[in-house]
Amino acid sequence: MSLIVQKYGGTSVGDLDRIKGVALRIKRYKDKGHQVVVVVSAMSGETNRLVTMGEEISVGQPNAREMDVLTASGEQVSVALLSMALQDTGIAAKSMLADQVGIKTNSSHGRARIAEIEVEPIRKNLEAGIVSVVAGFQGVDSKGNITTLGRGGSDTSAVALAAALEADECEICTDVDGVYTADPRLVDSARRMETVTFEEMLELASLGSKVLHPRSVEFAGRYQVPLRVLSTFEPGPGTLITTEESNMEQPLVSGIAHARDEAKITVSGVPDIPGIASKILGPVSDADIEVDMIVQNTGVDGLTDFTFTVKRQDYARAVATLEPICKAIKAAGITGDNEIAKVSIVGVGMRSHAGVATKMFDCLAHENVNIQMISTSEIKISVVVAEKYMELAVRALHSEFGLQEGASVAE
Repeated sequence: MSLIVQKYGGTSVGDLDRIKGVALRIKRYKDKGHQVVVVVSAMSGETNRLVTMGEEISVGQPNAREMDVLTASGEQVSVALLSMALQDTGIAAKSMLADQVGIKTNSSHGRARIAEIEVEPIRKNLEAGIVSVVAGFQGVDSKGNITTLGRGGSDTSAVALAAALEADECEICTDVDGVYTADPRLVDSARRMETVTFEEMLELASLGSKVLHPRSVEFAGRYQVPLRVLSTFEPGPGTLITTEESNMEQPLVSGIAHARDEAKITVSGVPDIPGIASKILGPVSDADIEVDMIVQNTGVDGLTDFTFTVKRQDYARAVATLEPICKAIKAAGITGDNEIAKVSIVGVGMRSHAGVATKMFDCLAHENVNIQMISTSEIKISVVVAEKYMELAVRALHSEFGLQEGASVAE
């Protein structure tokens, strides 16, 4: 008998019929003798609806504490409805909010971090044969205030619970049947991977794959929680995310990720002196704008150009933040491009193979795709290209590295 933590996202509980379907799915696990703990998101679109109401009723920036109280209510609806549906199937179930479980967080409203989980209430339910239906996305700080974990927080809730309970597996049940070698909407020949390492999944999630939130993958890797992504609606084994096995023959490249919501900013004619990067990027960071790829050109005549990427939604704000900084450091000017995309190849097999970058660059050159920026790590290579070439680049690289159905999985 296994202890399994299952997380159901918004699309899985998008309406009453789907909630009933989830209840029957959980019942099948119980009928096989498994112990099940369930983590549930708000119904599809509900969090966005609540956020919009909060923004419309507030003059200026909504109060962060009250926004957490507001948005956390979406999960309260889901857990109650699913618990009722389970009870109708003959399964004993009990809805539980963060304070009832004991999910303790810090006080960073809207992006709280889990500090600890008191699992005793859930263990008591398990001993009594009761399925705990836990509200994802939320926690409680040391003062008893409701907090939320940010987007993707329900994934993190589920993984954290699985770690605290020492569960045999954490299942992320969603509207896709696993993790694919590329976005199937872009690449018809993309195939579902049977396994992927935590390290690879973290890179894929961080680089644009929307299947899992990077924070949940990081948590699972840290606490060695076996993580499986599978479909709520279709049978199948999904994709198991686990530790790298030394005896496993690793493919050269496991997957291709892309992100089209990118923008590039160049500060030109910058004094080439120590500390200049901090003077440019410090105010950007202080404005809560995340910087991704960074390139500083070789200095000429005491001047250099400094280029970095941000999310497209932050582009205008980043430029506005930099304008007074550029005047202060006497830079020549600011230019930008908000029609770029990032394309990345990921694979732990890259550690033991030379020439991967050359193969990638030759492939893109053959397709006349110009590379604007490059970033690398041990197991990934990312390039910035014009957005209009993104889909071409993804398809070409997917084929070049033999990731399509029927291809050999290892070089």
